[in-house]
Formats: sequence, C-alpha cells, structure tokens
Amino acid sequence: MRLAVPNKGRLHDPTVGLLERAGLHLENGTERQLYASTVDPEVTVLFVRAADVPEYVADGAADAGVTGLDQVREAGVDLDERLDLGFGNCRLVLAAPENGSITSVEDLAGGTVATEFPHIAREYFAEQGIDPEVVEVSGATELTPHVEMADAIIDITSTGTTLRVNGLAVVDEVLQSSARLFVHPDMTEDPKLAEIETALSSVRSAEGKRYLMMNAPEDELDAIRDVIPGLGGPTVMNIAGGDQVAVHAVVDERDVFEVITDVKERGASDILVTEIERLVD
Repeated sequence: MRLAVPNKGRLHDPTVGLLERAGLHLENGTERQLYASTVDPEVTVLFVRAADVPEYVADGAADAGVTGLDQVREAGVDLDERLDLGFGNCRLVLAAPENGSITSVEDLAGGTVATEFPHIAREYFAEQGIDPEVVEVSGATELTPHVEMADAIIDITSTGTTLRVNGLAVVDEVLQSSARLFVHPDMTEDPKLAEIETALSSVRSAEGKRYLMMNAPEDELDAIRDVIPGLGGPTVMNIAGGDQVAVHAVVDERDVFEVITDVKERGASDILVTEIERLVD
C-alpha cells in the first residue's frame, strides 16, 4: 500500500503527526525524503506536493493519499473520499474590493476573476449560470483587483484576515475544504486500506475525549451513572473486600471539570483522568 502525503506546507506536519499517533511510525524520517517505510512492511509513505497527491492516486502511483478537498476538486479526478481528518480547515471564497461594484455573483457577468483554482472557478460559475473570464495566477491573488487585472478573486482563506488587510470582502463561499483521506476507486475493498482507515479514525475519535476512573460507593452507583455523560454507559467492576466499585468511563474533555465535582459530591474517590490516544468504535 503506497500512501501519498504532502511533503511540506500546512498539511505536512499534521498528516505525519496523525500517522504517528495512529501507529504508522515512519522508519527513516521525513526530512528531504521522497518516500519512507513504516513499521508496517506493507505500507510505504510517498512525499509529494499537496497539489500532486490527487494525480498520484488517480494514476495509480499511490493507492491512497492525504490532501485537501480543494486540491482534489481542482485536479478534477475521480477518487473515493474515505475520511475527513479534521485539520487543514479552510474556505475557498469569491471576494471583491470592499465598497466596490461587485456585491453579488451576478455582478461578475462579463467580468474577470483571478484565481489559483481555475477548474473549481469555472465549475462554480457554471453552476451560477454566468461565464466570466477566469485568469489563472500562481500567487499574490489578492493584488490582482488593485492593479486592474481582475474584478474579483477566488482564493483560500482561513480567518479572512488577509482579505481584509488587502481591502477585499467575501461575496460568496465557493467550497469548504479540509484534509481528507482519498483512495483510488480500485482500492476501496482492499483489507490494508481498511486497517489504515480504522487506525486514522481511531485517533480522530479519541480527540477531545478523556478516560475517567474512580472508586465509588456501590450504593451511590445509580446517582453517579446519572452524572457521567459518557460514551455509552460507564464500566463498573467490583473491588474485592469492600463495598466500593471501580467506575471507568469515556467523557468529553469539556465535561471533565463538572463531572469530577458531581461524582465527588456522591462519594467518589481516587479519581484519575487520562488522555486517550486511540478510540476504536
């Protein structure tokens, strides 16, 4: 199984970190490497540009890949999306100069739009029923309206700060993107893919969760159950030689503070909270 991942940029470190937490440890590092073996002899990681990942997977040079949805949509290739990895979140937006004449998509009929994503732009405008000229640029997209190269732009934004600094306002949202696991259509039933997907999703499932352990009076068990908003019900185990039980539960991190207070009021003691690395549903 060959897995293509971004070799640099904002998706590189989160992707490598996710693989490590999922147990797919890289054997020979990532610095200036074109590929790396993993602890699984059947899985090799290929390091390529994020924009090239879709083509690598579509052409069969890689069996699966991690990149942004925006890159796959721009490449126009037919891949199977398997898992949203929860990082690299951004929006592709249509933006135009603030206080200018472009305040809606329809205002761009007969106009010009600059973008690094011409394929997505043309698909978007076709859906809107208009056909402005799309000019492909490779950088400094925000500058093009100010030098009269374009009436508007389609570009990536995370917070909108760069647009505002450059005197641009969002007219419409074109696409919401994040890093995702994509596979070649011929590999969707591959057992090794299923293993990788389970490993990655187990890390995603554990995010924001904590493992809560405590001892509690057996006669307060029902009351303690009522205040633990866990993943299903808590696990209860008898403790030899006493009237207490051990209670284990998975809870959301945001609930931990309140839960500890509540269970202590009901007699719980020896409370331990730990992080969860992986959670297989």
